[in-house]
This record gives sequence, C-alpha cells and structure tokens, in this order.
Amino acid sequence: MRWWTTAAVCALAAGTANASETPLYQPAPDWVKPAPPITPAQLTAAAPVLVLLDTQQRLKDGQVWRYVDTATRVASPELMAQAGMLAIPWQPDQGDFIVHRVEIIRGAEHIDLLAGGKRFTVLRRETSLEQREINGVMTANLPIEGLRIGDVVHTTISITQTDTALKGQMQAQAGLVVAPQRAGYTRTRFLWPADTAMRWKVQAEGVKPVETSAGGMRELVIADALPKQPDMPGDMPARFVHPAFVEVASFADWAAVARTMAPLYATDGLIAPGSPLAAEVKRIEAAERDPVKRAGLALELVQEKIRYLYNGMAGGNYTPQAPAQTWTLRYGDCKAKTLLLLALLHAMDIDAEPVLAPAQAGDVFTDRLPSPGAFDHVLVRATIGNEVLWLDGTMNGTKLTDLRDVPAFRTVLPLRAAGATLMPVPFRAPARPDGDMTVVLDNRAGVTLPTLATVTMKMRGPAGAMLGLVATQATPEQTREMAQAALTPVLGELWVVDQSLAFDADTGVGTLTASAIISTQWKEERGRRRRLSLDRTLDDLSFTPDRGRPAWRAIPVALGQPSRTVFHLRVEMPGDGKGFDVEGARSFDAPLAGRTVKRTVAQSGTTISVDDDVALIQPEVAVEAIPAERARVALARTRKLEVAAPASLRAHIAEVMSARQGDRLKPLEAAYAKAIAAEPTEAGAYQNRANFRTGIFDFAGAIPDLTKAIEIAPDADLYLRRANSYAMTGDTKRQRADLDEALALSPDAAGATMQMARFMLDHSEKDAALAMLDERIAAGGSEVPNYMSEKANLQARAGDAAGAVATMDAAVAANPGNAQLLNSRCWTKGTARIQLESALKDCTQAIESGARLAALDSRAMVYFRLDQLDAALADLDAALEDEPDLPASLFLRGVIRNRQGKRAEAAADLLAARTMWPLVDAEYAHWGIKP
Repeated sequence: MRWWTTAAVCALAAGTANASETPLYQPAPDWVKPAPPITPAQLTAAAPVLVLLDTQQRLKDGQVWRYVDTATRVASPELMAQAGMLAIPWQPDQGDFIVHRVEIIRGAEHIDLLAGGKRFTVLRRETSLEQREINGVMTANLPIEGLRIGDVVHTTISITQTDTALKGQMQAQAGLVVAPQRAGYTRTRFLWPADTAMRWKVQAEGVKPVETSAGGMRELVIADALPKQPDMPGDMPARFVHPAFVEVASFADWAAVARTMAPLYATDGLIAPGSPLAAEVKRIEAAERDPVKRAGLALELVQEKIRYLYNGMAGGNYTPQAPAQTWTLRYGDCKAKTLLLLALLHAMDIDAEPVLAPAQAGDVFTDRLPSPGAFDHVLVRATIGNEVLWLDGTMNGTKLTDLRDVPAFRTVLPLRAAGATLMPVPFRAPARPDGDMTVVLDNRAGVTLPTLATVTMKMRGPAGAMLGLVATQATPEQTREMAQAALTPVLGELWVVDQSLAFDADTGVGTLTASAIISTQWKEERGRRRRLSLDRTLDDLSFTPDRGRPAWRAIPVALGQPSRTVFHLRVEMPGDGKGFDVEGARSFDAPLAGRTVKRTVAQSGTTISVDDDVALIQPEVAVEAIPAERARVALARTRKLEVAAPASLRAHIAEVMSARQGDRLKPLEAAYAKAIAAEPTEAGAYQNRANFRTGIFDFAGAIPDLTKAIEIAPDADLYLRRANSYAMTGDTKRQRADLDEALALSPDAAGATMQMARFMLDHSEKDAALAMLDERIAAGGSEVPNYMSEKANLQARAGDAAGAVATMDAAVAANPGNAQLLNSRCWTKGTARIQLESALKDCTQAIESGARLAALDSRAMVYFRLDQLDAALADLDAALEDEPDLPASLFLRGVIRNRQGKRAEAAADLLAARTMWPLVDAEYAHWGIKP
C-alpha cells in the first residue's frame, strides 16, 4: 500500500514551490500528534495487515504540509515482494519530501533502516508518458533489506506543497479507510490557524468528525475506519457518487475560486505584433469574415497543430504555458491550449472566457467544497451574437458543423476577475452523428442460407481520427481483426471476407467498410413464418432501473452523454420480394428513455429499407418519471420492427434446390473463396466453406476443404465430418480410414464409436461391431443409453429382432420414462416388424414425454408396417409441419404417396430426401422399404 502517493490529474492539480530535489531527513514537526505505539496485539496473524495509517495535514500561510505515518505487516510472500522496495514519488517543484522514520518492527525489536547513513536513491522517471503526461515526478527508492514474513514495515514521511497560483489560498483532501478494508489504527487529522477562514466537508456516511480549538489552531479529527458505505445503483447520476474522503479548503465560495484562477488566463499582450501567432490571426481573418467560422479555424489550429501533452512541471499544474511557447513547442495540455485559443479569439475581437470543468468527476458539485481541486479540465466558452460555443482545444476532429455541439459536462465554472458562480451546460444531441452505420443484408440466395453482409461504419471526432491513424499504420491482419471486433456486436458470429479503412480529413470522418458471411438471421417464430429483426434501435434499448430499495427511490437514472447515432439497414430478399410483410413500430410519437427516434421504413421490390436517427436529448430520467418510462420502453420493445417471410419459405431444402436452379449460390461461393484467399493458412476459413457446402448438401465439394483444414489443424471432429462426406459420396475406403483416425485421436468419443460400429456391421464385421458397443456399455457413463440404442439398431439391421428388442427393454428398464429410449424402442420394433401394438404405445408415450419429432416419425413407421397409411401420413405431415427438413420423414412420405398414386408429390418428397441424405434409399432398403 502506498498511502502517500498523490494522484496527478489531466489538467489541474495543486502546487509549485522552490524545494530540494534531495529528500530531507528530519524529525517529525512539533505540530504532529504522534500515533499510539504499535502493540503486540496489532502484530498477530488475525490482525489487519494495515497496522497503522495516520494522516495529518497542516494548512498554514499558503502551504499544505502532509504528514503520513504508515505501518504494514508482511503477512504473505506476495506482500513481502511488494514491501521489499519503498518507492515514494514526489514533485520537487511543488515542495519538499521529508523522511522522518523508516524501520522494521520484528516483535519487540525496531530495526532502523536509515542507520549508518543509509539514504533513499532518487530517480527522475516520467512514468506517465503513455498518458501523454510529463509531471517532473521524482521517485525516492529504498530497498528493505532482510525483510521476513511477519515483519512490519513502518514509514513516516512528510510532503509539503505551496502553490503560488492560488494566491495564498489552500486546499487539501484525504481518503478514508472504509469497511470491509481493515486497519489496526487509523486517523485523519487537519490543522489550521484559528484566524484562517477554513471550511471542511466529509464525503461519506457514518463519520463522526471532531473539531476543536487549542493554542490558536483549529483541529479536525476523524478516527477509526468507517462502516461499509451504502450500496448504490450503478445507473445513478455522478452527483450521487460519494467516494469516502474529507476535503478542506479556504475558498469562501465558487466566486472566490473564479477570481483566484482568472488571472492565469488573461491574454493581454500574449500575441506580440509581428509574431508567428499574429500571422496566424491575420491568416484566419483573411480567410473568413464570419466570426463563427473564424472561431472554427482558430479551434482547428489549436486542435490539429498543437499535440496534447500534459505539463505538470515548473508550476504547470495550474499555470498554463504562454501561447508563444506552446506554438514553438507545438504541444500543450488543456490549460495551454485554452490560453492559446483565448488569445487567438481575443485578437479577433471574439468574446470568450475560460471555464473550469470536471472531466472525470461528472456533475459532482452538489456537495463539494468550492476549490480548484473540484476540476480537472479547462476549455473555452465563446459568445458570438446570440450563440454560445463551447470550444475544447484538447479534442480532435471538430469541424464547422460541430461548433454548436455542447460538451458532456453538466456544470462548469467561468473564470472571471469579478468572480462567478457555477454555470449549467445545456444538454443537446450533436449536430452530426457520432456514428453512422449502414448494414446491407443480401438474402437473395434464400432466407435459410448464409447471408452476405456489407457494413459501413463512419465515426467522427477522436474516434474518426483514430480510425485514420489505424488506416495508415495497421497491417491487413490487424485491419481484419478490427473489422471482426467491430462487426461481431452488430451481426453476431461471422467471417470477414474483406475490409478497408479510410479517413476524410476535411470532414474528420473515419470509415470502416467490410463484407462478411453470416449464418442466416431469419428465425422461425409466430405463425410458422421465418422472421428477421429489423430493429437494432429497440434491440439495443433497455430501461430497467432498479429502484426497489427505499434508499434508492429518490435517485434519478443517468442516461449518458449527449449523443446521436444513425443506423441504415437494407435487406435484399429472394425472388420478387412478394409475400414479405414488415411488421412492428414504424414510428415513435415520444422519446424513449430520453432518446428521440426518427424512423423511416420503405419497401420497394426486393428491398426493405430502415433508417433510424437516434438522439439522446436528456441526461437523466427524473424519479417520478421512472415507472412511466419503464412501461413505455417495455411496450415499445413488444413492437420491434421485423419482416416476416412467406410461409412457403420454411423448408431449407426447398430454398437450396431453388437456389441451385436459379444459380443464386455463386455469390456465396465467391465470398467463401475470397475469405480463403485472404487467410489461406487459417483452418477456420476452410471449415466455414465446408460447413456451407455440407449445408447445401454438396458433400463432394466439402471434402477438399475438410482435407485442407485437417492438414492445418487436425482433430477428431474434422475426421468424423470428412468420414460422413465420404460416406455420402460412396467412398467407403476413405470413410473407414477417417473413422480410424477419429478414434485414434479421441478413443472415448461416442459419436466416432457409434459411426465405426455401424460401418463395421455394414461391412461384415458384426461381432466386432457389437463387441465394441458392449465394451462401452460395460464401462458405464452418461453415454450408455445412446450406446444401447445403437446396439439395438445394429442388432435389428443384422436380423436379430428379438435381441434388439431385448436390448431396448433393458435400456428402458434402467431409465424409466426416458422419451428418447421409448422412441428408440418404438423405432426398433417398427423397423423389425415385431410387437407393433406395443410399439405404438412406446411412441405415443415418447411424444407425450417430449420427443415429439423423432417419435412422430417412428410412429409413422409403425403405422406403415400396420398398413395404416393415412395414420402414417398424418404423423409424417405433423412432423414435417414442425420441421420441414427431415429426410427420413420425407422419404417415407414419398413411399406412401407413391403407393397412393400421388406421383408428383412423391417425386418431390423423394428428391428432397435424397438430396439431403444420399444414403436414404440404402438405409431404408435394410428394412425392406423401397419407393
């Protein structure tokens, strides 16, 4: 733990003084009240690791002296590694670093680590350069020699701060220990002269501060750790967030803060006649007469020609560097950029003033003490005619069309010589979208087939500039990874085919364009029609705040920063587009969760277009409006925009056969080929095309891709898939070889075992096949019911009907009520033509127990054996109504329709079944069933 570490903020922090770059070694000052001695009770294994934390701060004569006495018990090897080196940072230009004591407490022994003249080693290291920050921090290092588990590292130091920019005013704060964190002894103490007007405030609950006077000094003490703070909802506004700390400041009010800081941003004489900056002013004035456009050019100069680098050195925490220096260095932080921008605007007679803002603290002002420490950012507020422009030099990519946008801050403090009060910032959506996305879904191959998707994502401002940088630096592989990461939240699982990045410097817009292959997003839902969601806006909108706890019921819901996004969706449908119905919310009469949604929906020919413009127009939902807003959002989500396909487009096999005839598969094949060409050594690219070809029942076409994937990254599943493709194409020799490889890689895989057993039975290895299954059954495990079902199936195929039924009887007896086993027994009896009446009972019970599809098909087989063809057809029709792509059911229905003289319908069923399952005729021939 480093309780003495001070955090440097982006733009504003305290301090400048003339101090030593070498640590001082002195006794503790006489104003310090020493903490009680550390007792043996504090050193036991059950005691808190933080043995002591005593923080005392004296505010006097413009100086803040911070004294910290801390002791930490080395309770584990991990803590010993952390405690083995003291590393204390401080900024010499802000004050002194004073060492009072460094020791190890080992039982009753106190080992002085400074004995014999040992001293800290001082290093200057800019540790925050990656955050574009230089702060002049030095680090005093001291190795803790001879440290053991159970030792206590006891350190007492002071750091002083004096900031001339504050004109004698003072501010300080300290964090408080809060449960469940534990401390043996903790105290926070502040001290200031009684005749100094000082204010203090504790930002926590359950605190019992004690303020007293003695010897002409006022004292504030907070003792002991605080109780656990109340849980709060994560969606509350920032002003309700209260980190546990105490703050002390001498500022009377916000006006005093404004008066103190305003002189730092005075611009008189900062742009010298004939200087380079004066030339820039003349350039801007010559280019534009409109003061708004001039302000835009000045902001562009500060944003684009001055890079951001925080400078906390030489008093830079509060004091900005001069504009001429900023222009020469070509870097500056928010203070420097603001002063430069102010100087340019004032030189052009544009009314402008600096305003302090809380970049990280949000809108936390309700309970804060007035002090500069409440802010960590500064920007410009310009007034031109009746317009107010908020100009932030640290942003990137602000264009003329963006000048009237407002920052995310809720409250700012204008810096005026006469003083000022806190000023609210208006909340409105930006003029240009933060993001503009166009998604084109090409479903012309068919609604059940993969979709070709093209996405164009446009981003402006800092995000757009970052895209521009990536466009010039990223490798193709990195760009593809970026496209994958950006598209996945939009489209789900996908495979990127190609991608590109571009940046338009004139508009500040970065563009990512990518095409991808995705699985069909059409889902069979209400009315047995396939439906596609068109409503990304409502999909992304959720408003379910939890305000059930009594303490939360007075807390509004924070919605976020001003924002605007635009989403365009284009869906290309198969055929002539007829029969596709758009349903759901085509417009919104009022805002939803603080957002306005402007929607346009159009349907023309084979194209459906949806355009949504969503703007966040309010920062939060008031307490009293939460119930009604929840209800409105919930109701809107029940009316999501979607398109329903014609009921005739349910069957995948029908879509595949239609696409084949219409040559609509070529664009998909081209996309898969392009994806493979982009990543020729990626096994997944070949697997994806193999999946596609298997999905369109091109088993021969899938084999080369599976072969390539196996060459790159072999696994049992790939061998099994290729074995199945070999089986479908009649190559039994290669099928057997792949089954052998699959079992060699995964000997316990149930799927590979059962496929091999069936192969062996069909190729005159009956005894070996059954022995293989018996071995697995004897071994036990969760797959035993499946192994028994497969064994019964093989017995029946081998002509041992009685043995097959006996096997299934044993399986059902061991797993009573199991719907899948009941179905298997029904199927076994039906195919073997035995015990058909009991088979009907098995199937009916399986249907009632949850195995509806499979059991309907099995019961149809039983009815077929009983020559009850109408009953068989009824079950097959019911199964195919639930799932149109069942090759077994289609085949048997084709057989029955043939017998009934329905030749055309039979031919269609048989063609579909054979396309999906080329082995279907041979399979049913085992049972003596032929068309």
